[in-house]
Amino acid sequence: MKLKIHQQEANKHTDIVTSVGWTSNNELFSIGDDRKILRWSGDGDSLGGVTTTLFDKPKNGSTAEVDATEMHWVPVAPGKGGQVGAEVFALGGTDGKFYLVAKSGRVEKEVEAHKGAVLCLRWNNEGSALVTAGEDGHVKIWSRSGMLRSVIIQTGYPIYSIAWAPDNDQLLLTNGRNLMIKSLQPGSKPQQWKGHDSVILKVDWNLVNGLILSAGEDRRYKVWDSFGRQLFSSSTHDHPITSIAWSPSGDMFAVGSYNMLRVCDRLGWSYAMEKPESGSIFNIAWTPDGTQMACAGGSGAVVFGHVVNRRYEWKNYEVTVLDDHRIHVHDVVQGVTENLDFRDRVVKAALGHSHLIVATSSQCHIYNERNWNTPAIVDLVNNGRVTCIQQCPEFFVLVDTVTGIQILSYEGRLVSQPKYPGLRAECVTTQTLSVSGDILAVKDRADEKTIFFFETHSGRPLGSGSIKHHAEVAEIGLNQSSASTVGRQLVLVDKNRDMYITTVVRPDFKKLGTMVETFTWNADTDLLVAMMDYKFVVWYYPNVVFVDEDVAPLTKFEKDGSAFGKDAQIVNFQGAQCTIRRADGALVTVSNITPLPALLQEHARKKQWEEAIRLCRYVNMKELWACLAAMAVYGQDLNTAEVAYAAIDEVSKVRYIVYIRDIPTSEGRAAELALLRRRPTEAENILLEANMVYRAIKMWIALFNWERSLELAIKYKTHVDTVLHFREKYLKAVGRRETNRKFIQYSQNVEVDWEQIKAKMAMEEESERNRIKK
Repeated sequence: MKLKIHQQEANKHTDIVTSVGWTSNNELFSIGDDRKILRWSGDGDSLGGVTTTLFDKPKNGSTAEVDATEMHWVPVAPGKGGQVGAEVFALGGTDGKFYLVAKSGRVEKEVEAHKGAVLCLRWNNEGSALVTAGEDGHVKIWSRSGMLRSVIIQTGYPIYSIAWAPDNDQLLLTNGRNLMIKSLQPGSKPQQWKGHDSVILKVDWNLVNGLILSAGEDRRYKVWDSFGRQLFSSSTHDHPITSIAWSPSGDMFAVGSYNMLRVCDRLGWSYAMEKPESGSIFNIAWTPDGTQMACAGGSGAVVFGHVVNRRYEWKNYEVTVLDDHRIHVHDVVQGVTENLDFRDRVVKAALGHSHLIVATSSQCHIYNERNWNTPAIVDLVNNGRVTCIQQCPEFFVLVDTVTGIQILSYEGRLVSQPKYPGLRAECVTTQTLSVSGDILAVKDRADEKTIFFFETHSGRPLGSGSIKHHAEVAEIGLNQSSASTVGRQLVLVDKNRDMYITTVVRPDFKKLGTMVETFTWNADTDLLVAMMDYKFVVWYYPNVVFVDEDVAPLTKFEKDGSAFGKDAQIVNFQGAQCTIRRADGALVTVSNITPLPALLQEHARKKQWEEAIRLCRYVNMKELWACLAAMAVYGQDLNTAEVAYAAIDEVSKVRYIVYIRDIPTSEGRAAELALLRRRPTEAENILLEANMVYRAIKMWIALFNWERSLELAIKYKTHVDTVLHFREKYLKAVGRRETNRKFIQYSQNVEVDWEQIKAKMAMEEESERNRIKK
């Protein structure tokens, strides 16, 4: 990835440019100490000045003149697309006022706000409220029309920068060397911590990833989480860091200093750096689609930056976005190259599953690896801005700011449009959305503990429509294998960095690990990989936690991950190779992952148990034997399960498998296998559906669940005396007296005769043996 900059040879401003801002139709406005407002095209060409009365001298004879400190355009409202938005911006002045100014330059309102200059102001993420801060150390909230709502805080320092929290209920502000987070709730205590060794000049808080940026006169920039924990600190630069800004997608940010512009990954490491002749960069503004930025220079320069040479890889293909209108495709195996040209600016791209998806400002182009000349083209409704593209083998998901979520085939046909209340397209990322051949999963932005599920073919909610985790969810991922034997499964990492797996149809959360930095499913099989507690971990059969948790530790591969560093990110996992991006940005490939578990999964899917056993005997790996044992139990092949458990010295499990195999009925065997998987309720349902009430009661007695066994006996009016007898025997063995009122009541009314009980039990067992053995 590289940074391409553009600025005009002669500066249009004759003094410091203090602020820049993009309009909804991709025009740039710049304002400077020369008291001029200039317009620029998206390509960096000057469109002339804007006539305004903003800088006229007061008519009362005063010689005071207004200088602008910061401007901020009203954000585009959710769901309004990239071409429809408010044509008003707020402007802070050195006279202590802020002004609401129309695109034409007309001053619509001026408001007395602070004593001393208004140093910074920001609209909230929905454009419904404005916050201002100034030299007097006060922070004030204003309505859209400029009416004062509240004074949030009063500090003893000038406040140089301020930012809204993603949910608009907190504010981040500078306080000398400290960073402060203040809730909008009355009486709430602010959270404050030391951020830098000198005065902090700029802060930003990203809407999508929730991370915080800060920059200061100590010549460093830092990345923080929302709890104030430092995630990254840069080395010391030559000059103070005067500006910093997140891209809208939250995957990168820009840093400005004296004659220096840098683009960094969200974890802090640098993608690219350029040295424009701009003087100190005081303000950076990204376009809403995140493809370019504009910078306000101290020398009067307006610098335009474009992120180019973004690379995507899939198997033998390398795709490089050369600039805004060109993409280069290289087949490294065949040595063939293709150059793709686009009429409009390239906004997003994704490569995977033999297809390249390119979203421009007005269309979506779908390329097949077999034909790079004639793509399928989908027009974007009302030129909606694409914020996310996610692929799976059968479909891909396109998320834009007008239509929302669209599931499309690779022929360009619209498959469905799932919808749910509170959808905000700009908040949907590849970490919070996952798609498979039959299910789409999306994290709810309003309630981050909730995950919505939809059928991909119809767009209708699946089952109850959602599941809820006990903690806020950070990332989600569905298994991708179209031939999966275990059904659709979801893995999530919550804000505590704990990783859980659950089945989608019947949610049941099982914990896989803690301190998980990143994870991903294999693109072709049900293998899962993660960076966890400085270890590289591969789960050969993640479904084992739903089958037999005792052997789960044997079914994974662990490797020391300290070589990858902290905050390493998994880029992709295909076949037996996993690509990881280290914390310094370098790509590392882990290629010593055995392909045998994938082959074993294929045998299990086809129920080729003899071949699976031969494979395990040939390589003689405990990990494979443990995987086969779990697969066989899940597939209800008892012979294979017995052999596999014996190979890993699980003697008790072998005996239990032998016991299950001798049960005469298929329902009885299925119920015992459900017990092996620690699912007694499922076992009970199997038995009751087969009208095997006695075995269900017997099961609960064996599990010492006396209340449930008595409930079943009473409900079906059978074997109440059996339950009472075994309950009495149990109490005598442990030396306790009966205290349960229900048991006391029935023991007084029901005669317990051991000889009769034995006769009834013998009849039940004979009845089972007379059933047809399947």
